[in-house]
Amino acid sequence: MNSKKRILLVEIISALFILLFVYAALTKVTDYQKFRIELGKSPLLNSYAGIIAVEIPGIELLISLLIATKRFQYYALYFAFSLMVIFSTYIIAILKFSPYVPCSCGGILQNMTWNQHLIFNVGFVLLGAIAVLLYPKKNLSAVRGKACTL
Repeated sequence: MNSKKRILLVEIISALFILLFVYAALTKVTDYQKFRIELGKSPLLNSYAGIIAVEIPGIELLISLLIATKRFQYYALYFAFSLMVIFSTYIIAILKFSPYVPCSCGGILQNMTWNQHLIFNVGFVLLGAIAVLLYPKKNLSAVRGKACTL
């Protein structure tokens, strides 16, 4: 794949992550009480629901900002990939080991079944992996060089 196509694909994937994370964060913040209550019902997260309800939207917005910043884009795509792996692992754990499956997602994602949500997340895991693997090497060396001179 030529360099221009790689850059375009990485930019499209970056935009998709920004759209997803900003939308998800704003949905959680807008309906914070529902998000917090549903997290509290999770058998895996109930002890940490208050902290998670604040941190997850903040992390999603921070990753979005970092993806939009060329200097940090490569590393932010790694963070986005990692966050989607964590979310997917959580869904698998809830589906396999929990008698109760809480619904803490908002917006259009709340209309998905948990299996559909897992497929959606795995799709973003794959997009994240593709973006990291295709990230232009010349951009990466420039980012590394800038980071080292701080």
